[in-house]
Amino acid sequence: MGKRLLIVSTLDSSQPFGAFTRPFYLGQYLVEYFDVFQLGLNCSSVDYAPSFSIESRGLKSYIQAIEKCIDEFCPDIVYAQETLPGLAALISLKLRKRSTSSLVLDFHTFSAYEYWMRLFSVANPLKELAQCIKTYIAQGILIFSGSPIIAAGGSIPKLISQWYGRIPQQIYCVGNGVTEDLLNTERFPDKDPYQAFRPAKIVVLIAPKTFQFPTNDMSVSMAIEVAKSLENNQKKVHFIVIGRDSNDILEPIPSNISFLGFLPNREDFVAHLKYADIALLPFSKQAVAGGARNKALDYFATRKLVVSTPEGLRGLEEFRHLEHLLVAGYSSEEVASTVLDAVSNIDKYQSLVDTAYTLITEKYSWNAKAQNIAEILMEVSHS
Repeated sequence: MGKRLLIVSTLDSSQPFGAFTRPFYLGQYLVEYFDVFQLGLNCSSVDYAPSFSIESRGLKSYIQAIEKCIDEFCPDIVYAQETLPGLAALISLKLRKRSTSSLVLDFHTFSAYEYWMRLFSVANPLKELAQCIKTYIAQGILIFSGSPIIAAGGSIPKLISQWYGRIPQQIYCVGNGVTEDLLNTERFPDKDPYQAFRPAKIVVLIAPKTFQFPTNDMSVSMAIEVAKSLENNQKKVHFIVIGRDSNDILEPIPSNISFLGFLPNREDFVAHLKYADIALLPFSKQAVAGGARNKALDYFATRKLVVSTPEGLRGLEEFRHLEHLLVAGYSSEEVASTVLDAVSNIDKYQSLVDTAYTLITEKYSWNAKAQNIAEILMEVSHS
């Protein structure tokens, strides 16, 4: 077997989306290159490598788990994703004096910036400011540690430069990927789950309730506003929100939007993407939608015509308006107008769907992304 790789993340099998996606699918393919051990919050879904569930977001718990793993697994490389695992790994390696272990950090988002942008649009700005300061200090410690960094989006190196006045010597950009089942939906049953809403075109939004960040909450609020604007067009368009129940919504719900809740069965989830007509990324500028790139890639992979605000494409600058998708403005009125144009001219925009799918298949499989990561990890461990 090759080098020993310890992956530390906030992977949570009880919430198989968002922060779960990057460590899980990269780990699945990195076993082809390394002897992998996975540490996360809940690793019950990790069936491709030995793992340990920390079951706590406390820094002390992470440090204890990593120290134990360093002693028993003796990793050559520690690949720590996001701020908390990165800080815990840095401290653990210092405490254990493991100079032979290479630490590689992974920034899925630039958290301090996300908190700052939402500061004046949340119910408790003081709490948001405290989180902003805390994550700014924590990420700063990691940036100035000198450890190599893998960034999930091209905007992250720019933000590091703006916020800390420096660019790390070793920083690489490797984005997220898509799973094989989304690229090949033909094997799923030919049963339209939206039959009751036809002949309306189905506009789908994935917006599960996530830990700490209210980004998806903001997207749901905008989707409701967009649906209200188009309520008189019920025969043309119906909105579907996956990941939320209607009883989670406090505001009045228009009649042309339905909430399906969380779909735990993977086949159900893929089927609901497969049979949708349009996919929506309705993120305001304040949302700072770092996690939206996962949704966007899923939509492109299942050949959906995507309607997005500019923020919905954070980290996916390669995908462009009228070449791969339709990009609307930030107001709910602009998004509603673009959605109505999309449902009215869906055949006209088929070339955008085809172009986006081609780009996805060529460059955005998780297998290809893991190969890129493996090359970086090997390069770092030899330096």
